[in-house]
Amino acid sequence: MTMRTRKFIGAITLLVYLVTYSIIAMAFGASQIVGGSNLIQVLYFLAAGLVWIIPAGLLIRWMQRPDPS
Repeated sequence: MTMRTRKFIGAITLLVYLVTYSIIAMAFGASQIVGGSNLIQVLYFLAAGLVWIIPAGLLIRWMQRPDPS
């Protein structure tokens, strides 16, 4: 698979992942976390705002692999 194809597939996958992740994180936060203390809310939304970076970084690393010679 060429780098160009990986970037195309990765961009589509990343877009779908981010939209899905944000909707799920917001829905969970709105239904379960909002009733908690302010500290719990801050910690949840801080963690939820940063956790998506790990899978996105792995996907971007895969997209940037050089083409096989």
